[in-house]
Amino acid sequence: MSTKLFVGSLPWSVDDNALQTVFQTHGEVVSAKVVTDRETGRSRGFGFVEMEDSTAANNAIKALNNSELNGRNIVVNEAKPRS
Repeated sequence: MSTKLFVGSLPWSVDDNALQTVFQTHGEVVSAKVVTDRETGRSRGFGFVEMEDSTAANNAIKALNNSELNGRNIVVNEAKPRS
């Protein structure tokens, strides 16, 4: 079963492909999406990555949480379901 991760504090320069590239070194990525503003199309500074399995997701969290990406420390944790 896949696991969805929240990725925060993303640099404005990171797009979907760059986000996927960062995470695929830790396991199979099902999807990677940087959330953008509807009006401007500019990144909102966070995104979501869906990993193939929970082991890969946990490895990615341990390796990437509070790590530097293009000069910014990113936050990575398991996404909480919408309420």
